[in-house]
Amino acid sequence: MGLLSKKDTRLILDPLADDNPITIQVLGICSALAITAQLKPSIVMAVSVIFVLGLGNVVISLMRNIIPSKIRIIVQLIVVATLVIIVDQVLKAFAYELSKELSVFIGLIITNCIIMGRFEAFALGNGPWKAFLDGVGNALGYGVILIIVGFFRELLGSGTLFGFKVLGDSVEKTGLYAIGYENNGFMVLPPMALIVVGIIIWVQRSRNSALIEEN
Repeated sequence: MGLLSKKDTRLILDPLADDNPITIQVLGICSALAITAQLKPSIVMAVSVIFVLGLGNVVISLMRNIIPSKIRIIVQLIVVATLVIIVDQVLKAFAYELSKELSVFIGLIITNCIIMGRFEAFALGNGPWKAFLDGVGNALGYGVILIIVGFFRELLGSGTLFGFKVLGDSVEKTGLYAIGYENNGFMVLPPMALIVVGIIIWVQRSRNSALIEEN
C-alpha cells in the first residue's frame, strides 16, 4: 500500500479542481483580488497559506479532544494568529521588501474564511494526518488560483513575470511591442482581478457541469 490511500489522495486533489475553495466554494476572494497584480506576491501568499493551514489543521486536530466547545473559535484564532505571526516575521527577516508589498494582507490570513472553515469542518473531526492533507489540499487549491490570476495580470498588464521583461521592451519596441502590442493597463487595476477570477470560476463550473452531464 502506498503512502496515500485513495481517500487521502482525494483530500489533496479535490480542492484543486472539483471542490476548489475559490472557484467552487467562493471563499478567500478578497486576498485573491488584492495581491495578484504581480506573480511573486501571489506565490508568497500561496506558500504562506499552505504553511498556516497545513500546520494549523494538525494543531487543531491534536487538540480537538481537549478544546472546550464554548471557546473553540478563540482557540482556533490563537493558533492561526501564532502561525501568521511566524510567517510575518520570517518574511520581514528574509524578504523585507516583499513583506512591505504584501503589507496587511499577510495579517489578514487570520480572518481568511478558508482557514477557519477547514478548522471547523475537518480538523475538529479528524486525525492529524488527514487534517494535514486536507489543509494542504485546500491551501493548494487557493494558491493555484492566486498564481493563475497573478500570472495573467502581470504578463498582460506589465509584460513581465517576476519583474523580468518577457514580451520585449515597450520603450525600445522590441519583441511583441515591435508589431504593435501594448500592455493592458487595466490588468494591474483591482477590478480586473475580479474579472479574471470570474472567468476562472466560469470555466471551472462549466467544466464541472459538462462532466456531470457526461456521467
